[in-house]
Amino acid sequence: MNGKPKVAVVGAAGYTGRELAHLVVRHPSIDDAVFFLRDGAEEGRRVNCLSELYPELRGRGEAPCRTFSLEAVATSGATVALLATPHEVSAEIAWPLAEAGLKVIDLSGALRFRDGEIFTEWYGLSPAPASVLGEAVYGLPELHAAELRRARVVANPGCYPTAVILGLKPLIEAGWIDRERGIVCDAKSGVSGAGKQPKRETHFVEVNENFRAYGLFTHRHTPEITEQLGLGAGEMIFTTHLLPIERGILATLYVWLGEARQGAEVEGLFRAFYAGRPMVRIRPAGELPELRHVTHTNFCDLGFALDRDGKQLVVVSCLDNLGKGAAGQAVQNLNLMHGLGETEGLL
Repeated sequence: MNGKPKVAVVGAAGYTGRELAHLVVRHPSIDDAVFFLRDGAEEGRRVNCLSELYPELRGRGEAPCRTFSLEAVATSGATVALLATPHEVSAEIAWPLAEAGLKVIDLSGALRFRDGEIFTEWYGLSPAPASVLGEAVYGLPELHAAELRRARVVANPGCYPTAVILGLKPLIEAGWIDRERGIVCDAKSGVSGAGKQPKRETHFVEVNENFRAYGLFTHRHTPEITEQLGLGAGEMIFTTHLLPIERGILATLYVWLGEARQGAEVEGLFRAFYAGRPMVRIRPAGELPELRHVTHTNFCDLGFALDRDGKQLVVVSCLDNLGKGAAGQAVQNLNLMHGLGETEGLL
């Protein structure tokens, strides 16, 4: 589908929905947009217009806000639906919307696995119909741009998986990693990655001046990473941490190489793999990215350090969990699906 998309954002009130709102209203090729709230209200007040929900968008974001229903979205005139909805809601509504003729980009985890049993095992929820799971394209443009251009349904990747997969994929594709020695993924995220729903562990007093690990061996992004990288059980340890900041992900990836390499070889591998991929920036050998370089952007920055023997490699991958890890990547996918420039509305 080429041409200017008309967009429906379902779930506009969350942190990802807010990020989508900012991106959609400034996008030069989006003709029209409508935003849906689950019950038409937020914090007990009726919301009729996007700028009522986000006052910073006054004068730019006067798009309508409506009460969500499948019929309302399907008859809204939208050509594409961006689902910033809970996993169980996405699992229920993605296929009916696609059958109604809309392209669907789902930002939850509901469509990321071909096998619905994996979703149920790790998320504890009923899966989406097999028909939509079989059709959904995993929405990592750096790996699946060709399929995304033809896609009707897209499963937007998770934020942690985006950082880890982009950091490891070139090495795995090249066969450079000594997988018998294992891969260690040590990842850290800002608090917005936990979502807007209040939880004790994300209250200010719990997070401020604190730093903790969570989800050891149980984090639901683990199977998404291993499936996309083709890793077997026991080949990767994935540990996540909560940073006392608003947004951003920094993943430190530890691997052992099968044979010694030079820094120029590693840098060359990454540059060749991501050549022509505008949202991935490669740092020179030994120069490491930082969160402040990527927050409020759709970039993923990759850097690395190699030990003196050339066998131990540490890759650092940085991105904004609300940008490249969620809303920005969804817009990148939207651009590809509609034949637009991949970076349109993102730079």
